[in-house]
Amino acid sequence: MNVESSMMPEDIHLWMAFPEKICDPLLLTAYRELMTAEERKRQQRFSLERHRHQFLIARALVRTMLSRYSGVPPEQWRFSLNRYGRPEIASPGGLAPLRFNLSHTGGIVVCAVALERDIGVDVEDAHRSRIAMELAERYFSREEARDLNALPSSLRRDRFFEYWTLKEAYIKARGMGLSIPLERFSFHMRKGLPLRVSFDPSLHDRPDAWYFRLMQLTARHKAAIALRQRAEEPVRLCFREVIPLAEDHAVDIEVLHASHEIRESS
Repeated sequence: MNVESSMMPEDIHLWMAFPEKICDPLLLTAYRELMTAEERKRQQRFSLERHRHQFLIARALVRTMLSRYSGVPPEQWRFSLNRYGRPEIASPGGLAPLRFNLSHTGGIVVCAVALERDIGVDVEDAHRSRIAMELAERYFSREEARDLNALPSSLRRDRFFEYWTLKEAYIKARGMGLSIPLERFSFHMRKGLPLRVSFDPSLHDRPDAWYFRLMQLTARHKAAIALRQRAEEPVRLCFREVIPLAEDHAVDIEVLHASHEIRESS
């Protein structure tokens, strides 16, 4: 697929890699060769092999995906962190105005790519054994916490992760991380109605400046995307699973659910 020629300003491309599927020693060696010395040092700081492996896949994914849009060899990308820690393209310069964001959790790595516009993505493993529900009282808005507590206990886990991924995606898209207090913006979820957001005046933001999307990527992985947009601008979302450096393995995947609407959790 020639992604560069098919990507339009209204597009979001979401690339997914599943680390457990990628174990070819030759590929893993090639991934290591793509990384800078600093990235290799960061990889080795992880004490568990599965975390080192996931970091390796994440670095390979972001480098090879950006190369699909530009023709730049994957090993030539250099990244910097903004003042809040968000990775951004440092070089090479003079390219198409690509924006990207990366997220990973147990079993999956995702990279979202857009043209010109701020984008954030978050993915979480909703099947992990424990979730700290007290985080909702601490970090969610009062309305979100009330909504969560009003749900039957069987539905709270799914709703918790819907709120959490949406909030993470937004603060990543803004590029300001947790310097944005999570309780100062609220997502409003009602069955069968479009997802809405509201902001505390202190954030100096407008609901019509953002596009949000909730996704059930696999049976266990929930995700959300936040994209800065102009009011009522169309958005097209494309999902692809890929094995970096093995383009013949790139295949369309069926996403279980990707919607503006909130439906009953199962």
